[in-house]
Amino acid sequence: MIRAIAIDDEPIALEIIKNLAAQVVFITIEECFTNPFKAIEYLQKNKIDLVFLDIKMPDISGTDFLKSIPNPPMVIFTTAYSEHAVQSFELDAIDYLLKPFSLPRFLKACNKAHEQYELRKNKEQSAAGQSVFIKSGYEQVRVDLADILYAESVGNYVQFVLADKNIVSRLTMTEAEELLPAKDFIRIHRSYIASAKHISKTDKKTVWMEKKELPVGAAYMTGLEKFVTRNRKI
Repeated sequence: MIRAIAIDDEPIALEIIKNLAAQVVFITIEECFTNPFKAIEYLQKNKIDLVFLDIKMPDISGTDFLKSIPNPPMVIFTTAYSEHAVQSFELDAIDYLLKPFSLPRFLKACNKAHEQYELRKNKEQSAAGQSVFIKSGYEQVRVDLADILYAESVGNYVQFVLADKNIVSRLTMTEAEELLPAKDFIRIHRSYIASAKHISKTDKKTVWMEKKELPVGAAYMTGLEKFVTRNRKI
């Protein structure tokens, strides 16, 4: 269950969010705030996964509010003003809801938050353990991290290549990178993420994964060199 709060200086707007959220089975609204500074106090004391955040507020804007929070939760901006959309996405907002919004549009934003929530939870689990769940079609497939050779971008999908099979998931490479623990996997190209365990040799243009050769993108060379050096010392 995603634990959420809502912040808006208009009580009617908060009531609308509460009523819409009540129809979304995987989200619960823990508290609502017209005073953003009270919300900051609440966030300091409580674990919250998602904030529905108005942008235009009298004392502090929603964007400045978000910038003031260390390690902020996921955010869905709500506003009557469309000109702030670009800035909200620069702050890694999950979505941007333009008032007045319908239940279908609200649900679409919530579904995006749910996908991100599952990715974060998966990443935490994989960092603590030895496996990860990969969504393939309607299934969640448990995969041992040690068995993954590399991940490859294939159109709108990511293909996880194992020694004995491939698993295709509808993810972006950024999402795949978030799913795989950074201590064990390294982005080497816009289309490839490699497993440190299975890298047998590297140079400035190529990574060898057992019998497979993968290209190294120019933007990723420095990161790869540091990664290999760090793992050499372990």
